Amino acid sequence: MGIFSRTRDIIAANFTDLLDKAEDPSKMIRMIILEMEETLVEVRASAARTIADQKEMRRHIAKLEKLQESWTEKAELALSKDREDLAKAALVERQKAFDMAEQLGIEVSVLDDALRASEEDIAKLQNKLRDARARQNVIQTRLESAQNRFKLREAYAGSKVQEAFSRFDVMERRADMAEGRADALGLGAPAKTLEEEIAELQSSDKVDAELAALKARLNKEG
Repeated sequence: MGIFSRTRDIIAANFTDLLDKAEDPSKMIRMIILEMEETLVEVRASAARTIADQKEMRRHIAKLEKLQESWTEKAELALSKDREDLAKAALVERQKAFDMAEQLGIEVSVLDDALRASEEDIAKLQNKLRDARARQNVIQTRLESAQNRFKLREAYAGSKVQEAFSRFDVMERRADMAEGRADALGLGAPAKTLEEEIAELQSSDKVDAELAALKARLNKEG
């Protein structure tokens, strides 16, 4: 069963209310558009039949008008031959053709009204269809945006990220252990002797003296 029962239901429909009440707005808008497209095809097909009927009736009216002219000429001929009875019979036939043409003219007028109503309905349906398609694009854009946000959040807060950070923690713990073992090797090591400390000072003095001599020579050459 469709969402709408007839063209007027579509024209009067409030898409906002329909979408707000829908469990799946994306699916609902697709159904609305599909039904509107089908209804638009039906209304256009009905209008096409109305136009075809009008053309057929107008052709028939044209034939009846020619028939009236023919019976008028026959009546005139009968009178010219003093055949009033034949002239009267011809006029009766002309009146029948006139009445039929008049009735068809009324029917054409009715079809004109129906065609104008169909044209109005088609215009309104097209406007509604444009509105529905625009809403479909908005809904699709919102859904894609929401999906992208979900993927980003999952990327930053998902189980894989948590697993990666857990691995980092393990690696940092291993580094701490390695540094701890290196530091532990120095624990309890014997302190430097007096001679070793004095030798380090003498070596430092020699380096300072050589550096001073190098600077003096460079300044002299400059």
